Amino acid sequence: MPTTRTPHKAVETLDTSHYQRRRARELRDPAFKAEYLRARAEIAQVDEVMQQLDSLREASGVSKAELARLIGRNPSTVRRLFTAEVNPELKTIAAIASALGARLEVTTENRQQTPSPKAKARSAA
Repeated sequence: MPTTRTPHKAVETLDTSHYQRRRARELRDPAFKAEYLRARAEIAQVDEVMQQLDSLREASGVSKAELARLIGRNPSTVRRLFTAEVNPELKTIAAIASALGARLEVTTENRQQTPSPKAKARSAA
């Protein structure tokens, strides 16, 4: 791994070109691309919720350690929720929201969605 020297520390450069080329090849497959984009959108939604909860936590003056105590979790677990790419359980997100005096809400987007087969069956009954 190439190392670049700076006056204060050594910086390692990770070569990711292989993975970028591989992903570019895989994205040519329509099924792979659809799943990749779906997963990215899902991750973005989780990230947005966690960013909103972290902003609310900061505005409330609650430390991550305090929040951990409020929801009965390990402080390192709560820190990781706000700093790493994680996929927290919905009950953990709900506990954080509740501890911060907030509630979760699911809304629809302004787009036409085709009803699922279950919804069609219910409306026909």
